[in-house]
Amino acid sequence: MSIRNRMLRTSSWYINASFRENHLLHTLACGYLLVWITTAIRPLSPSTWLLENVLVVVFISALVLTYRRLPLSDLSYTFITLFLILHAVGAHYTYSRVPIGFWLKDQFGFTRNHYDRIVHFAFGLLITYPIREALVRITSLKGFWSYYLPFCVTVASSALFELVEWSGASLTYPDLGAQYLGMQGDIWDAHKDMLIVTIGALVCMVLAARIKPAHQEGSDKAPRTAAR
Repeated sequence: MSIRNRMLRTSSWYINASFRENHLLHTLACGYLLVWITTAIRPLSPSTWLLENVLVVVFISALVLTYRRLPLSDLSYTFITLFLILHAVGAHYTYSRVPIGFWLKDQFGFTRNHYDRIVHFAFGLLITYPIREALVRITSLKGFWSYYLPFCVTVASSALFELVEWSGASLTYPDLGAQYLGMQGDIWDAHKDMLIVTIGALVCMVLAARIKPAHQEGSDKAPRTAAR
């Protein structure tokens, strides 16, 4: 096996557009499906779990429908899978009652369960890279704008999600609104969530700008796509 085949492909190198030949993607899909099925069994709040998974179904459907036209890199799909797994765990327990959040609360003396903050940071840190990859490949963005615009899209998506989350809870299950939103008594919860996403997105883009794979140095060429 060549070095190229052993390495995790990034958006700047090589995109495997053939789902049949992308064994990493098979592993990621099967791994997430296993986690999703496990967390779908007896969730603490079935109604909250259902609400939490509506956007997940829409998101995954979009990835599937656009795969042939816009396949992403191995790294992007890995980031997306990690985020979806974190979200699946939060949906199972409801974000305010995830066990690891209580453990962190006890260990560090926090006043609330911060698992939702972890997932919001993960959204910024892990999802901004796939967003950048898609934008660069669609619009041929370069330089500063190839980092700034993905950052803006991620932050705007976070704000939009907070609005959708609030409206969805209000229209469908008003009595479960506080539990679904995971406010835990904090009236500034949504604002803090967006701040955490902003920090995660900023860290992601700074790292992406500073860490360039060896094969990318001195080259701004678009990634090569494998034949279907």
